[in-house]
Amino acid sequence: MKNIRSFAFLAVCFIQSQICHAQNPLINSQFTADPTARVFNGKIFLYPSHDIPCGKGQGYIGFCMADYHVYTSENLTDWEDHGVILTQRDVPWVDSTTYSMWAPDCICKNSKYYFYFPAIAQDSAINRVRRIGVATSTSPFGPFIPEKNYIPEIRGIDPNVLLDKDNQAYIYWAHNKQIYVSKLKENLLELETDPKIIETPTNKFKEGPFVFERNGKYYLTYPFVNDKTEQLVYGMGDHPMGPFEYKGLIMKESPNRCWTNHQSIVNYKDQWYLFYHHNDYSPKFDKNRSAKADSLFFNEDGTIREVIPTWRGVGITNAVNRIQIDRYSSKSEDGASVEYLDTLNYKKGWKVIFNKTNAWVNYNSVDFGKLKLKNVAVNARAASGGKFEIRLNSLNGKVIAKGELEKSADWNSATFRLNNFVSGLNHLYFIARSSDQFEVDFISFE
Repeated sequence: MKNIRSFAFLAVCFIQSQICHAQNPLINSQFTADPTARVFNGKIFLYPSHDIPCGKGQGYIGFCMADYHVYTSENLTDWEDHGVILTQRDVPWVDSTTYSMWAPDCICKNSKYYFYFPAIAQDSAINRVRRIGVATSTSPFGPFIPEKNYIPEIRGIDPNVLLDKDNQAYIYWAHNKQIYVSKLKENLLELETDPKIIETPTNKFKEGPFVFERNGKYYLTYPFVNDKTEQLVYGMGDHPMGPFEYKGLIMKESPNRCWTNHQSIVNYKDQWYLFYHHNDYSPKFDKNRSAKADSLFFNEDGTIREVIPTWRGVGITNAVNRIQIDRYSSKSEDGASVEYLDTLNYKKGWKVIFNKTNAWVNYNSVDFGKLKLKNVAVNARAASGGKFEIRLNSLNGKVIAKGELEKSADWNSATFRLNNFVSGLNHLYFIARSSDQFEVDFISFE
């Protein structure tokens, strides 16, 4: 039996509650570039910059950022937007006509939170000199209160702060194709040492340093332009101030030529993750970017394995939420393709188009919990109808649902009975069992 009901709302981020159930990209309620991930109080806190459309005469070569939000997640799937934590209007020294609140960072020391951010200062707006300022809070959610002035010795962008195991803090930034480092004083507001250039293999453009420590080794990671767009690379060293021996690639240039990338790397619940950005929700304009995440792994010698960007991303999806199977883990080479739902509104997301018998997509890590689920809803559009199966854990795995879609030129959600009760964590395989072309937006269990 099928119960057809129309869905007018296709987005997966519910603005009313500010909760986003997402794969890659992580957030679709707004653009979220330059994502810095930190672990505070057992949660992932994500501090991105915020791309917005530029008005006439605003911003710099198409980049416009006026404020910062903070997002949190415990499962890397459900992201909560806690709202604005700092705006360019809040900062006494920032020229608020420049929309230059670029990549930030945040650390915690002695129960106080320090938020570092770049911007163009009022006293140097004509020459567009980038400065780095600090804002503080007693909570990682903010609001953050900015210092009256920027750190005077620093010119540059993309601040990153490493709080080492001995509680000594180091600040890194980029300026004029170079990466710099200094020790910070105990107050984390002033430099203790003069800025020092970190030697890197080439004088080509680089920015966005992010340094972390693992097993006594320090990793300097940064975006680097080898050809026309940025790839992510890294070096390793024995001290936070270097030297760092160049080791190679973390992530290749994006296939559709998004000019920038920007990374942070964090260990959360014994797994390392790479956070980065791409212009998935703005394919024709690469100055509007969105945060993504993928798992990161190390070789036995401590070097980093190359990270291949995925649609599926990370985290476990609750079976009763919308499962965007277009964010697949893998798919058949033929008969299953992915396109935008609406090329006039890319943030509506994607759909899978099936047009060949036995074409399939695989979506990993779905948690069915312990409650007995009875049905699966398939939101589809099938002008000529279509047949499908859903199997668990492999193409030859247990069939838990199958059905036939009614012919319809409109999007409809049809409910199908589950053949077998399932519980726990499973991988889904959605398989076309007819050659009729049909499209699927999402599925969910109930």
